[in-house]
Amino acid sequence: MTVATQTPIKSVDEIFNDLKNKLGNFNPDFELEIKAKLAHEILQLKRDRNAVILGHNYMEPALFHSVPDIVGDSLALSRAAAETEADVIVFCGVEFMAETAKILNPTKTVLIPSQKAGCSLAESITAEDVRNLRKKYPGVPIVGYINTYADVKAELDVCCTSGNAVRVVESFGTDKVIFVPDEYLARNVAAETGKHIIFPTLNPADVGKQDPELDYELVGWKGKCEVHDKFTVEDIEMVRSEYPDVVILAHPECKPEVVAASDFSGSTSQMINYVETVEAPKYLLLTECAMGDNIAAENPHRDMLRLCSVRCPYMNQIQLQDTRDALLYNQYQVEIDEEIRLKALRSVQRMLEI
Repeated sequence: MTVATQTPIKSVDEIFNDLKNKLGNFNPDFELEIKAKLAHEILQLKRDRNAVILGHNYMEPALFHSVPDIVGDSLALSRAAAETEADVIVFCGVEFMAETAKILNPTKTVLIPSQKAGCSLAESITAEDVRNLRKKYPGVPIVGYINTYADVKAELDVCCTSGNAVRVVESFGTDKVIFVPDEYLARNVAAETGKHIIFPTLNPADVGKQDPELDYELVGWKGKCEVHDKFTVEDIEMVRSEYPDVVILAHPECKPEVVAASDFSGSTSQMINYVETVEAPKYLLLTECAMGDNIAAENPHRDMLRLCSVRCPYMNQIQLQDTRDALLYNQYQVEIDEEIRLKALRSVQRMLEI
């Protein structure tokens, strides 16, 4: 992995020219000039503090294309966090991602540029919910999407991402698996693995009681990503009526019927790889819209439709100025109780091993 102090610092003009080449069709020059100055300041601070910046695929384009050392999806950034030799990790992503970096690097300073970078999906389940599921289904392994907070990860058997969820579920070789918290991802995994899925209701009186319904192979949870929940089959039908040659790519956090109506479904990294390697007249991504902008900037020879665009309000909390301030003022530090961190570490490490 590249250590920040080994990376030469580009001048403001060089950064501006890079951004203009990639984003000039989307952003006016005056905006790119401001962003180039901020990016230059960030690169200086990054060198001075021996910091590494991790940027999720959903980051806004000017940030994504200027300051991160590593960009990618949750899995790629988790691996990068596990390998870094930098003293400071600035995680340009949402809170649960920064927590994962801290879980893997307890002695390093981990910063998240915004205190408001939450996640509707991560907030849909608590550690107590997982403990109650374990009581209701004793002996059934629990797989948890990486889009969960540290205290939830501490209760899991293993984490997974959208890109390896099927592989992780199948790795247990058991008849029954609990999968939390994403309802749609669980339904899509069930469809791909041929498992019958149920969604139990955990009433207080039922905790500790085994479910009388034995006809299940996958136990799901009713959590959703508020971005991917917005995409519909009607969106797809509308686009296809106007652009019949379009190839539609859907994130597996979308509804199963949306995934079924699409041409391809995969993680953000898998979607990027598809656009880069599979020739098509037109592409449409059903995922966070900043990622579509980032792919379009990297692949100007591809015809990317800018339709069905939804911005994540949590990812949008992190801009270049926030990233600069994180390094300048050492804010906002991610801290995790050590007992919780050690328990969560086991589930994350098992995911990385798989």
